[in-house]
Amino acid sequence: MTASAAQPADAQDLHILAFGDSLIAGYGLPRQEGFAPRLEKVLRDLGLPATVINSGVSGNTAGNGRARIRWTLDRLKRNPDLAIVGLGANDMLRGIPASETREDLDAILAELRRRDIPIVLAGMMAPPFLGHRYTTEFNRIFPDLAGKYGVPLYPFFLAGVAGNPAMNQRDRVHPNARGAERMAKGIAPTVVSALRR
Repeated sequence: MTASAAQPADAQDLHILAFGDSLIAGYGLPRQEGFAPRLEKVLRDLGLPATVINSGVSGNTAGNGRARIRWTLDRLKRNPDLAIVGLGANDMLRGIPASETREDLDAILAELRRRDIPIVLAGMMAPPFLGHRYTTEFNRIFPDLAGKYGVPLYPFFLAGVAGNPAMNQRDRVHPNARGAERMAKGIAPTVVSALRR
């Protein structure tokens, strides 16, 4: 992907809201090594003058995100050119019913749509040990909502990171600096494509 190919028609002063949990917040990492600054660097290296606003809150569920989405958007100086929504991991870890997670994410996407903010949905996948029924119901949430709102889906936010000790901190849950970089590079083509749209 070259910078010229990636350049949207109007690429001046792009603002991207990264809205989610600890995976976006950069839990356990120096400020410049988390997902948001890593993505900003990847996009700038591609020639996109983007500022990625880190609106990740460690421990947040989709319900927490739903409770703060309006407050978050109201505090911005202007609507972002794109919002990345990355929630659901804590819902899964806490065993929150998939139907509840779906409803909360739906409300977040609806609020962004109401404000005409383009969206990239960062998907999450439940591991098999949570049981076939829960895994199936949870994993359907993200493609279903992406289809409902007609937004790009990056299927698995932790692709290449989950389960890889070299990409995670000692807790085996949160990405280390290499993992955050892998996440940023993984989702970047989807983000660039959404900006060009």
